[in-house]
Amino acid sequence: MKLATIGVGNAGSKLIDQMIEFEFETGRNLCRHALVINTARTDLAKPRNIDGDRRVLIGDTHRKARGHGVGGDAEIGAEVAKTDIDEIRRVFDDVEIHEVDAVLVAAGLGGGTGSGAAPVVIDELQKMYEEPIYGLGILPGTYEGGRPALNAARSLQSFVNKVDNFIAFDNDAWRSRGQTIEQGYEEMNEELATRIVTLLAAGEVDESEVGENAMDSSDIMRTLEVGGVSSIGYASTEVDVEKQGLLAKFNDAEESESESTDAAKIKGLVRRATNSRLTVPCDVSSADRALIVFAGPPDVISRKGVESAREWLEQEADTVDVLAGDDPRPDSSNLAAVVLLSNVTDTPRIDEIQNQAVDAQNKIQEQDAVREEEIQSLITDDDNDLDPIV
Repeated sequence: MKLATIGVGNAGSKLIDQMIEFEFETGRNLCRHALVINTARTDLAKPRNIDGDRRVLIGDTHRKARGHGVGGDAEIGAEVAKTDIDEIRRVFDDVEIHEVDAVLVAAGLGGGTGSGAAPVVIDELQKMYEEPIYGLGILPGTYEGGRPALNAARSLQSFVNKVDNFIAFDNDAWRSRGQTIEQGYEEMNEELATRIVTLLAAGEVDESEVGENAMDSSDIMRTLEVGGVSSIGYASTEVDVEKQGLLAKFNDAEESESESTDAAKIKGLVRRATNSRLTVPCDVSSADRALIVFAGPPDVISRKGVESAREWLEQEADTVDVLAGDDPRPDSSNLAAVVLLSNVTDTPRIDEIQNQAVDAQNKIQEQDAVREEEIQSLITDDDNDLDPIV
């Protein structure tokens, strides 16, 4: 797949930056166009792999932003994006849309810019392009508090209703103990970028390297077209390519035994990817469609194993809509399995965020009412003998 990628806010911009870095490291070419949008000038300067003319500062003249961010306020984030929509549209005009299959918009849903501005950006993209628009949203952790949860719950509704599919990433599920906040976010970005790029870059190799059952971008797009919320699983293992080549020279009995072993390893890799940490925890059986991509040296991808893994996932996901294919990477020393679970409907963490958001909203309303009463009590004399000047 060929993507135009857009990061909105600090978290979304860092993620797009990390995706491009992973592409460089692994010889992939997924992000044909990349740009980032932010309300904070200092955050806009952080990405290492985004060209200067692909960075858009919005809200620099807004009285509550002025290039310093929106202070976690999603309403202001949306407002400045609408005010500066012409500037955003101008940058979009430079995207050669005929070169891409889809657009990916990434944002952290707990912050003010990501949660507020990203839905506005998506609205504008839909007016301009007919290509699918996918959302990639980072859900705030419980530890981040009520305000981020409220932003996320509100923005999530906009994202899921507007995009062709929404891929979720849950900070709670990926937070490790003993790390600084910055270290934690950096590691989570690396993990998510690895999964997204390995999945969506499948099928980009030239024809000389096409596998026996090569995955194509249309397969991925078909799996995503059902909409809703999606989750991704991933597992990888090192492979000994030389040893695999030697096995082919043994007799038929030994080759058959090797084939069975390889098939078991392939199936085990998919089980690990599905049963370990998903980008957002969910009940696998609630998925509408599913897809498996095997990325690695063609010689180590067992056809018997691919079919066995597909059948296993079909049973686990309780759906007949399961595709499986390879993404040949002849020079890779790793074999990776990526599992896409599309349109999952049983995601406890999203339910938790919605409940946390309702509690936060009620608390904010109560605090505002009490605060107003306290202010009036402070400035009004007890006997009401004084009148205001105007």
